[in-house]
Amino acid sequence: MVSRRRRHTPEFKAKVALEAARGEKTLSQLASEFGVAPVQISRWKRHWLAGIPEVFGHPQRVPELETVTAPLYQEIGRLKMALDWLKKNLRLSVEAKRRGLEPAHPRLSIRRQCALLGLPRSSWYTKVGTESPENLQLMRLIDEQYIRTPFYGSRRMTAWLHTQGHAVNRKRVQRLMRLMGIAGLAPKPGTRRKGPGHTVYPYLLDGIKLTAANQVWSTDITYCPLRQGYM
Repeated sequence: MVSRRRRHTPEFKAKVALEAARGEKTLSQLASEFGVAPVQISRWKRHWLAGIPEVFGHPQRVPELETVTAPLYQEIGRLKMALDWLKKNLRLSVEAKRRGLEPAHPRLSIRRQCALLGLPRSSWYTKVGTESPENLQLMRLIDEQYIRTPFYGSRRMTAWLHTQGHAVNRKRVQRLMRLMGIAGLAPKPGTRRKGPGHTVYPYLLDGIKLTAANQVWSTDITYCPLRQGYM
């Protein structure tokens, strides 16, 4: 059976060394009394005698805790302020932030990287969805009909799609039109109320009789749909 090595407290060692320094008992008597080898008692006695001058010397001044931690807290505050400023001014798209993540980084986890970039973790784990081919076809039809009748809202656009053989509900048409950024053109409340700071220009044709060709010209802006976009 292997015996465990005994561990003695500093108080016990000091007590044994003090008894040995008095010289009233031999090392053998002390070893029998305290259950320690004579060689060990001699070693403790030498260490105890060597450390006595330090007791009467000038003790080292231990710096206060606030003196040590204050610069660290200041540096943490500066780094946090710089990180907040970087997040505010780092105007990157979600896709650009996703490309900047490194899943195999040895020290920074995905959670930490997302926090540094100001990117929700769900944006990393959730796959970007795309519209189905059926929805893309509906969006194409809605766009073509909207060019012909820009005053069609979601209700009339849904009814028109029903006439084309597409059984869709209004909520689906609303979502697709919102995704395309189009809405039916119709008078809104307060149309005669001018906006603040808006200059009201006079009507230049007021009181003018148009009696000849090319007497008045007007311009308009429109666009033509192409296969790969618009012109």
